[in-house]
Amino acid sequence: MSISIQTERLILRDAVPEDWAAIHEYASDPQVVRHSIWGPNTEEQTKEYVAQLIEMQREMPRMSFELVDALKETGELIGGCGIHAAGFNAEIGYTFNPRFWGSGYASEAAFALLRFGFEELGVHRIYATCRPDNEASAKVMQRIGMKREGRMREHLYFKGAFHDSELYSILRHEL
Repeated sequence: MSISIQTERLILRDAVPEDWAAIHEYASDPQVVRHSIWGPNTEEQTKEYVAQLIEMQREMPRMSFELVDALKETGELIGGCGIHAAGFNAEIGYTFNPRFWGSGYASEAAFALLRFGFEELGVHRIYATCRPDNEASAKVMQRIGMKREGRMREHLYFKGAFHDSELYSILRHEL
């Protein structure tokens, strides 16, 4: 199942091999990935990631959707987002090129993922996490109607340390 979700300003679509350079622009940026368990990526790691995205598109039934975010007006790839469903729950996430931070694109993409999860995947609850000091991501989750459930203490180990996560969620009837 090939996916293309349109919002007012964005097209969320499946990745193609040619997307790797635009993805690498932000995936290799230490500022972008400082709160992430991955990165900064080498060119080889980004190409492997794009290959994994394309392989994910072949899953049947497809329950994981890692999409690229492109500007509707120009087609320029500016970020990525994803939704992964399991049973009645799904998790969303998003990463954007810092040249496009502060323009509302993350909120626009994340809200589109909520609608897709509830309307197309039929999930009941969608959640997302961020590191406690990632205030911009927390604001995105709040802006799209998610509610803070609490802090998961030192549940992740990456980049040589244990990390906390703030957990947010929204239920289908709250959208």
